[in-house]
This record gives sequence, C-alpha cells and structure tokens, in this order.
Amino acid sequence: MSLNIAVATSAEAAQIEALLDRTFGYARRQKTSYRLRDGIAPLSDLSFVARHADGGLLAAIRYWPIRIEMTPAILLGPLAVEPALQGQGYGKALVRHSLSEAKRQGHRICVVIGAPAYYGPFGFQSAPAVGLVMPGPVEPERFQVLALRPGALAGVHGVLRRAETAQASGDGDLESDRAGCA
Repeated sequence: MSLNIAVATSAEAAQIEALLDRTFGYARRQKTSYRLRDGIAPLSDLSFVARHADGGLLAAIRYWPIRIEMTPAILLGPLAVEPALQGQGYGKALVRHSLSEAKRQGHRICVVIGAPAYYGPFGFQSAPAVGLVMPGPVEPERFQVLALRPGALAGVHGVLRRAETAQASGDGDLESDRAGCA
C-alpha cells in the first residue's frame, strides 16, 4: 500500500466534507457526536488525510476538543475512507498514525463513537463501563474511550461536554437531540 499521510490543510476542507458525505450521508450532521463538534474547529494538528501516491484523497480523520466534566479530552471522528476503498487498511493506518501523534502531543484521553470490533484493537474500551456519559442518544456499545497515558482515566467520570461549554450546567440541545447515535 503506497500511502501518504499528511496534516490536512484548510484548502482540503471541501474535499474532506465531500468524502464525509459520500461515506456517511448528509444526515450525519444530526448525530449526537456532531452536537459536541458544532461550531468548533477540529484540532488542526490532529486532522490528517491519506492520499495515494498519485495525490488522490483516500481517507481523512479529525479530532475535536471536548471535556469530560472538567477534564480535557479529544473526540476522534469522523474517520472516513472512500467507500470503494474501505477494508484495505487506509482507515486503520490513519487511526494508528493519529493516535500516535495525539500521545506525542500530550493528550491523555480519547473518546470515539464507533464499532467496538474496529476500535478495540487500538485499546478502546467501553466508556459507560468506566463512568462516562454521552449527552444524547448513542448506542452504548459504540461509545468508547482510550487512555492515551497510563492512569489517565483514574477518577475521570461524568458527562461529555463541548470544550467551550464545560462549565455550563447543562447542554439542552444535546439532551433533546433524538436524531440517533453518533
């Protein structure tokens, strides 16, 4: 697999959005995880694209700042691979690369809403089992967390919050979001 992974640029934003639409459809923006991202820019130093040697966009991954109550964390997603190329390892290469970079940058906790069979091998575990709560509808088995540093989850529990509203007493728009899982 000849793959070039690079930090996504702002010039690639439209290409990435089109890939996300092809991968997840337009209704993706109604999912609970999007309420945590709405109006907040992704972490530019943890947004990556995978390109084939000829320069064609194959996959993209983004991370967003969030909080678990007052504890900083990052939200992985979306991870998108060109639909015709899924199952060839491009997504897993992006996850490996980006998690390694997140650790290098000093992030301590990563949350994802995704298939346990896909994210489990990276070390993700059930978020509800460790006391985390998603503020809106989500399939509990898809809500997962990863300690990027040993002991990072010790004493951490509570509701995921938008990074900018971590001190607010409630996120009413999240509580009432009934659009489906993230």
